[in-house]
Amino acid sequence: MTDRSGWIADRIKHRQVACFLEIAERRSFIRAAEALHTTQPAISKTISALEAELGVALFDRGRRGVQLTPFGEIFRRHAGASVASLRQGVESLIQAQAGGSLRLAIGVLPTAAASVLPRAVKQAKEDGLVATIHVATGSNDVLLKRLKDKQLDLVVGRLADIEMMRDLAFEHLYSEEIVVVGRAGHPLSALPRLPLRAITDYPVMLPEPGSIIRPMVDTLLHSRGVAQISHCIETTSPTFGRSYLNISDAVWIISRGVVADGLAAAELVELPIDIDLVCGPVGITTRADAAQTPALQSFRRALRAVTRDLGLAWRVSA
Repeated sequence: MTDRSGWIADRIKHRQVACFLEIAERRSFIRAAEALHTTQPAISKTISALEAELGVALFDRGRRGVQLTPFGEIFRRHAGASVASLRQGVESLIQAQAGGSLRLAIGVLPTAAASVLPRAVKQAKEDGLVATIHVATGSNDVLLKRLKDKQLDLVVGRLADIEMMRDLAFEHLYSEEIVVVGRAGHPLSALPRLPLRAITDYPVMLPEPGSIIRPMVDTLLHSRGVAQISHCIETTSPTFGRSYLNISDAVWIISRGVVADGLAAAELVELPIDIDLVCGPVGITTRADAAQTPALQSFRRALRAVTRDLGLAWRVSA
């Protein structure tokens, strides 16, 4: 089977694959011919030759127009990835010939931007990655939209719902806790374990509306009878949040990753508040049909290594 598949693959020409993908996208031999600046008979001849090589029909041509057969659907998934890989290879070669550097565009949530990503960038560079790394932050839905629009190569963020994840691939790195933190020396820090309602005596910072963890935090508050907070500030900004905690007695309910550096430096402390809440999975999201370039593979390896080194991978099953 392997020898036969290799023999067939070697005989398939790039123009045949490009022609197939154009027809599959446009659902029309005529429109595909126009897009490729050729004639319909030429398109039909090319597809007939491809189907003969594969030994299957790729399209159904009926009154409803041109439809992919089940074999065509299978071939499309892999053909699209191969063409995208070839295109990226050519683009990388052109950049290298022109003396330009390769570029890797990474989207990241604030939770990972404060802890995991800086270490991953450092690790990737030490491992020999020469690409220019562009880092963009934002909400999960915005980052995933930019990924689908090919403005980003990879997103380090949450696993989204099924509809948002269409045409995307997710690799789970870890699951992150929600914590309640305050400044070092906070009045609550020296007390024994306290119920969540104890935070209502202080200013409370919550994740901003629209953030992926806010619904979980709201559910937690309501389940513990904390329906009203008189002095509330909404933010997921690590810079503002840490600064405000350091000049006040405020408490912050937030993902551990946002405050990991502050906790490690003993600027902040995890308060003895009775919560037991784990956020959704954090991981690597890429386009399902995107070629895994050497730069992308290198950065993914760095992310996995940093996750292990930080001990975050343990929390997948915690």
